[in-house]
Amino acid sequence: MAFLSFVGRVLFVSVFVLSAWQEFNDFGVDGGSATKAITPKFNLLSKHFTTHTGLQVPDFEIKILVAGAIAFKAVGSILFIFGSTIGATLLIVHQLIVTPMLYDFYNYDIEKKEFLQLFIKFTQSLALLGGLLFFVGMKNKNSIPKKTSATKKSHKTKTV
Repeated sequence: MAFLSFVGRVLFVSVFVLSAWQEFNDFGVDGGSATKAITPKFNLLSKHFTTHTGLQVPDFEIKILVAGAIAFKAVGSILFIFGSTIGATLLIVHQLIVTPMLYDFYNYDIEKKEFLQLFIKFTQSLALLGGLLFFVGMKNKNSIPKKTSATKKSHKTKTV
């Protein structure tokens, strides 16, 4: 059973490992194609955030965001393979930050082809997030204290 669990974790993180490897090889000096793809989406998400909350998103280089995403995916995947909740938490943080930015279906009309493509990828990303949350929940199941036999009432013996 432990071997099957290990193989399952390896297959699960293969999505993260392969995308981190591809982004790392493409990174280069300017951040690669990931930086070029994320920049307009990040700017649009920042506008939405500022409009709805009134808070300003600080300016920083998107290249740093891409490097952080690569690091979170790589380190989180390695730790997750060995059953670490820290690895799962890194992947959860990655999914929470990157998913609404990459798969911005909410910026398209429902009749457009891009809407459906982005919505499908968004829901797939949510499924990965759900799997990670399930893993963390199952790992922390043992940390919840159970009722012990000390809480049960003991029967008194009758005296004659």
